[in-house]
Amino acid sequence: MSQALDRFRSIRDKVEAGERLDMDDGLALYAPEVPLQEIGALANLVRERKHGNVAYFNINTHLNPTNVCIYRCRFCAFRSDLRDPKGYVMSPEQITARGQEAFDNGCTEMHIVGGLHHKMPYEWYRGILEQLSEEFPTIHLKAWTPVEIGWFEFLAKRSVSEILADLKDAGLGSLPGGGAEIFHSEVRDQICEHKADSHKWFEVHRAAHQLGLKSNCTMLYGHLEQAYHRVDHLLRLRELQDETGGFQTFIPLAFHPENTQLTEIKKPSALADLRNLAVARLMLDNVPHVKAYWIMLGIETAQVALQYGADDIDGTVRHELIYHDAGATTPQMLSVDRIKELIEETGRDPVERDTVYNAIHRDPNDFRRWETGEALLAAN
Repeated sequence: MSQALDRFRSIRDKVEAGERLDMDDGLALYAPEVPLQEIGALANLVRERKHGNVAYFNINTHLNPTNVCIYRCRFCAFRSDLRDPKGYVMSPEQITARGQEAFDNGCTEMHIVGGLHHKMPYEWYRGILEQLSEEFPTIHLKAWTPVEIGWFEFLAKRSVSEILADLKDAGLGSLPGGGAEIFHSEVRDQICEHKADSHKWFEVHRAAHQLGLKSNCTMLYGHLEQAYHRVDHLLRLRELQDETGGFQTFIPLAFHPENTQLTEIKKPSALADLRNLAVARLMLDNVPHVKAYWIMLGIETAQVALQYGADDIDGTVRHELIYHDAGATTPQMLSVDRIKELIEETGRDPVERDTVYNAIHRDPNDFRRWETGEALLAAN
């Protein structure tokens, strides 16, 4: 035990001096002998250096245009076969209705991901962005993971850069971080062997950053991976961030086993969630934000995470399906007032942001008509 604690003291000295941690440091932070509270306090030091007492949130909604997917990833409870009664494809009218609902409820962001429907052409996916961008220009469209971009590349027979440029013209504002799962092939080949590999994931994000598009990054943990795979994953993200600077936020995602092909695995504990958040904040010294995704963590753990390295709690999150299909018991959405209360209960200062982390200042007594195109929208 003393050896692990001695190693942690060395890590603490490096962090306090602003020095970068390495693979061995990351592995040491996952050693069970090192108290979680110590790691959390160190992550909180980094978090407050970067963001002071602020905790960010946004007003957002999710859109999953289809759950029909050619892939059968073992960890996914969302996907459906074409003829499965669960399967669906949203019509243009349904997509417009979802956009209108988002607009009417003050959303500044729509998070768009879904299945890879083998009967739908690339133009259908592109058309979703074009339709929403034309009808609701004040809503930022954060859409399509590298898994989907790789599928579009196959469908359209165009390069990743060409696809991204075309989607940007259609209204794409930024990319989510999904599809990363675990990069190391020892694990990735077991949980999602057929879908876009880690090389494709990095190719897409690198190309997006070169086009001026910001993106997020994620890690799915708590399934078949070990500490080495997690640290390797974080170091690969840090390396691309050194190169491009295009990542905005890291979101660690706990595996939810219900309704997947890995139901024998126990869901990660709240303590494991907090350790992964804290380790990420310490290792990813060049990624500005770490998000405590309340849908996945649960509200109470997300609150605690604001003292363990996280500076963002996500947002109102209307219509989240993917985690709820996998057994998440969190609410389908939270009101703006409730999010502010949750943040204030932790002693943090809530700040509403847009997708690219510009602060949004609203005057509840002076709501502006949205037809002006301004980004000051009425809160719920």
